[in-house]
Amino acid sequence: MSLVYFIGAAVAEIAGCFAFWAVARLGASPLWLVPGIAALVIFAWSLTLVELPFAGRAYAAYGGVYIAASLAWLWAVEGRSPDRFDLLGAAVCPAGAAIIVFAPRDA
Repeated sequence: MSLVYFIGAAVAEIAGCFAFWAVARLGASPLWLVPGIAALVIFAWSLTLVELPFAGRAYAAYGGVYIAASLAWLWAVEGRSPDRFDLLGAAVCPAGAAIIVFAPRDA
């Protein structure tokens, strides 16, 4: 279930940050900030639902998911295909996130 929360958090964070990007860099209406702020609240809440005992580990593992989701956003929303270096960099991140989440430890 944690993966679902990570993916939801990634979509919400990217959407929220993009709203600010759109206002500041693309000249969008400041009204874009209203759903952007709501999306960032959903992002933060989603990470509290991850089934890890420590916030720092949840955030670290989330980083790998965020990178992959950011490149999907680049392609799907911004219309720019990730290049081979984007894909190579993103390929190693989920492995690191999986190690953080699934490593055998006491606490």
